[in-house]
Amino acid sequence: MRRPRRLVGAWSEDPLWARVYPRLVDNPVVGAPLWRLGLGTDIGRLYAATREIGELPDGARVLDVPTGSGVALRGLRPGGHVDLVAADISPRMLERSVDAARRWGVADQVTTTIADVGELPFADGTFHLVVSFTGLHVFPDPHRAIGEMVRVLAPGGVISGSALFADEFHGVERRYGLVHAAGRAAHVLGPMCSSAEAVQWLGEAGAVDVRLEMSGGLGYFRATARPV
Repeated sequence: MRRPRRLVGAWSEDPLWARVYPRLVDNPVVGAPLWRLGLGTDIGRLYAATREIGELPDGARVLDVPTGSGVALRGLRPGGHVDLVAADISPRMLERSVDAARRWGVADQVTTTIADVGELPFADGTFHLVVSFTGLHVFPDPHRAIGEMVRVLAPGGVISGSALFADEFHGVERRYGLVHAAGRAAHVLGPMCSSAEAVQWLGEAGAVDVRLEMSGGLGYFRATARPV
């Protein structure tokens, strides 16, 4: 007898949450108020962050890790000529990413690959842009993940993304800590890191012009690989 799918659990187990999250992102009428309530942030910031992908010149190479359900693909322009590699450790997530690419009309610009962010199967300096939206907090070793993502950036390339950070919150913002605790207990979140640690690790990996801005319980980061 087939076991019912659980709402929560490790991403490799394909929990129901893996289907709920993209529906929240793809339906702002429902997702926006829930993001505001739970994370204190505007979901529109996530949409805006993906647009950089569509502004890249023809021939640019992009790594999206973890691609999850393909949230970042909304940034591609139909008819464009960007080469985006959607990487994830879960085959089911890659299937969802392919579905999203077809839905957005950008499947011709997307290839998928199974990859562990702790040991990316790409040579140094492979990509002009690496994006990791709402992904850093699920990695088992965020320090190593940051190092790997910066490693595969071409000189002058950009790393951009968003994540939950284990910072010290006060007042009503203490609810973010409850979200983190629940996520860890459900095996949805990894050990996480603070925003200060993320900035430090980006710099140690060789990134410059490191910026990280908190928006409620979610932080948006951006840095550049050191030019030659």
